[in-house]
Amino acid sequence: MDTSTRIESVLQDVLARRESPDSPPRLADAVRYAVFPGGGRMRPRLALAVAGACGDDAPDAANAAAAAIEMLHCASLIHDDLPCFDDAQVRRGKPSVHVAYGERLAVLAGDALIVLAFETLADAAASAPERLPALLRTLGRSVGLPSGICAGQAWECEPNGVPLDKYEQLKTGSLFAAATVIGAEAAGRDGQPWRTLGAKLGEAYQVADDIRDVYADAEDLGKPTGRDEALDRPSAVRELGLEGAKARLNTLVEDAVASIPQCPGRDQLIQLIRSETKRFLPKSLAQAAA
Repeated sequence: MDTSTRIESVLQDVLARRESPDSPPRLADAVRYAVFPGGGRMRPRLALAVAGACGDDAPDAANAAAAAIEMLHCASLIHDDLPCFDDAQVRRGKPSVHVAYGERLAVLAGDALIVLAFETLADAAASAPERLPALLRTLGRSVGLPSGICAGQAWECEPNGVPLDKYEQLKTGSLFAAATVIGAEAAGRDGQPWRTLGAKLGEAYQVADDIRDVYADAEDLGKPTGRDEALDRPSAVRELGLEGAKARLNTLVEDAVASIPQCPGRDQLIQLIRSETKRFLPKSLAQAAA
């Protein structure tokens, strides 16, 4: 089974096992709407890639870890799009959850996905119970204070702003870092040596997202563009210019590759990361660079 099929199968199974006639039907629909169809599934793919490079000796644990990371990401998108934050009307090429289901159900759907992420990891404990504490700690730290995605979102609410690199590390890098750490932990390895890989890739992805916000086509992107300027948010393009942002992106990718610890699948992982990061830039800029 290829990685994409594996991720979709696990997510489908997780949601199907929680759907019941006793559930509020519109809330269940909103949760499923937020998860499917997915975007690039970059975070769970990264978690499984690291688990694979480390041997993937407990695939049920790796599957649960990857699914949990993706559900947290989906929850963050729901909340990020709310009128109190970005007020984004479109996500992944369709109306955002609060547009389709209303604000109240959007908040609840995001909350439900966060809880479901932790429940999914707990359910996987039977296959590798000794690994569960580390997996849960990694997941929790990726969400909360002081360095999770909630903290990253909160910096947008601070009157004095935040340095660009710190914003990138929290807003996007925290879940990427969690993906690499949790992938290694699911395979029975110490996850901390893998944190730099995820953190650097997350920063790179945020820089690319800043570039896409200015130069990508909204239809290709599947969400509105120009939001950083409109909402006065930190942005690599606004601070460094296009060429500076592209140079920072390349540096971060190289730093990420250099940080990969020794493991059985290191060479294959390097090839995969280089291939995947080439798709970070908008199509027009990537074609121009080629």
